[in-house]
Amino acid sequence: MKYTQQEIMQFVTEEDVKFIRLAFCDVFGKQKNKSIMPSELERAFTHGIAIDASAITGFGGEVNSDLFLHPDPDTLAILPWRPEHGKVVRMFCTITRPDGSVFENDTRSILIHAVEEAKNAGYNFYFGAEMEFYLFRLDENGEPTKIPYDKAGYMDVAPDDKGENVRREICLALEQMGIHPEGSHHEEGPGQNEIDFRYSDALSAADNAMTFSTVVKAIAARNGLYADFSPKPLEDKPGNGLHINMSVKDSDGSLPSSSLIAGVLQIAEDITVFMNPTEDSYKRLGSFKAPGYISWSSENRSQLIRIPAAFGEYKRAELRSPDPMANPYLAFALLIYAGLYGLKNSCELPPAADINLYTATAETTQKYAKLPMSLSEAKDKAYRSAFINQYLPPMLVRTYCDK
Repeated sequence: MKYTQQEIMQFVTEEDVKFIRLAFCDVFGKQKNKSIMPSELERAFTHGIAIDASAITGFGGEVNSDLFLHPDPDTLAILPWRPEHGKVVRMFCTITRPDGSVFENDTRSILIHAVEEAKNAGYNFYFGAEMEFYLFRLDENGEPTKIPYDKAGYMDVAPDDKGENVRREICLALEQMGIHPEGSHHEEGPGQNEIDFRYSDALSAADNAMTFSTVVKAIAARNGLYADFSPKPLEDKPGNGLHINMSVKDSDGSLPSSSLIAGVLQIAEDITVFMNPTEDSYKRLGSFKAPGYISWSSENRSQLIRIPAAFGEYKRAELRSPDPMANPYLAFALLIYAGLYGLKNSCELPPAADINLYTATAETTQKYAKLPMSLSEAKDKAYRSAFINQYLPPMLVRTYCDK
């Protein structure tokens, strides 16, 4: 929805809104917020709301720590799990320095800039997310355990699938917030679930991914459960993936997907640390349908990129390496730049790997480059990458690479 600032202030008055959450995230995508009262809303729109960013990861420490949050009125949403009387609403924010300049480590602004560059080049990118999570029971003190909520398997149904009603609540809450899931199901792991979204423009898709994790955690807690998005919650079970569906349209409305995919494949190693930013991320890669090699194919879940069976506007490429610890703003921005690299340079796809890379012989797999297999290796690739250093600010790169 497109709202004016005046419409937002009128809505807050008429709908008994008592708290306004100004939402943003640190460089790793961990969501933060500052709540303000309705009386402060006009000031938020006019001047921004000051925050002390000294304790926020990647925001620079104690020096020059004053930053300002500027709410985006297009992202207004009621939090449906909060009280009906004295409602709570949320808006995502961009972040500036006191002089009004954009804060360079605001990853939402980094994505906005990437979208603008793509449009200037004649391209529009679209993304959809498939996010997996585990539901675990709580102990007598309300602390998370590693006991799964159920023992169901892939696409099982109730009563084996105990997460069915929880997913229903999540989907209904998302719809109330203006986000429309395409489908949901039980995943392979015990207590593991997935909810998929219809594709949208890059910024909306990233905002939706941030909203999704918040909604899932809130609804899980309301049901006496803990939602775990970490890449490898259980050592001997499937990890959680953030499968990213992406497509691009040029000014004629055509879908130049082959060069897009080729660009992503060529810089896959360089962007891995931003798609897989934790030590546990590398326990997931290379097993249980998580890719280990830089390859592509149609309808083949052992590949880094697969082309799912679809028609017309639903045709897309699916990147299968990221996990839910990735910052979606950074992930989508880097994929846009990788796609632009492929499109501008008319990169050609290598031959499709129409084989199962999980069961292939060593002689077969040695033909394919591997993704970084450790966090330290991924950090080193990113830090030395001309591509990464061209598009991301130095302070952010240093934060990710521990330099």
